[in-house]
Amino acid sequence: MKSILKPLLLSIALAGASVSMVAIAQTPGTGMMAHSGGQDHGRMDPAKMQQRMAAHMAELKAKLKLTGAQEEGWTQFVAAMKPPAGAGQKMGREDHKKMHEEMQKLTTPQRIERMNAMKAQRDGEMTKRHEATLTFYRTLSAEQQQVFDANAMGGHRGGGRGGNQRKHG
Repeated sequence: MKSILKPLLLSIALAGASVSMVAIAQTPGTGMMAHSGGQDHGRMDPAKMQQRMAAHMAELKAKLKLTGAQEEGWTQFVAAMKPPAGAGQKMGREDHKKMHEEMQKLTTPQRIERMNAMKAQRDGEMTKRHEATLTFYRTLSAEQQQVFDANAMGGHRGGGRGGNQRKHG
């Protein structure tokens, strides 16, 4: 009995700690990538990200050569693609510490419930973007759909980062 008690307690403690760390890592604007000793470590400035997205959308719109009837769909599509208010903002050290302390006060089921709520929110936002994309896509001609397919996600299809280069034969 004594030999199993120590590993069991250690496992429970590690599980609790990992649940806490997952919750922190899944919170927007937190985790190791968001704030580490004052350095960004790969995290892009939200203003620059918005500028890049606006430039990409303008380029895509020009390539699509939209008709007047498609303009309203485009406007709705662009609005749905915008990140939610506050997304991408960095969490300060004090905010991070406060959130960590709040998570520590919760029981494991409460932490899991909070993580599920955060995931549901992200999933809802993603679903909204997917639906807006499909709605707009259906308004495009076959030629415009080909342009959209090749350019909507930055044109990385077929090569470069994450491209599928496998030949189907």
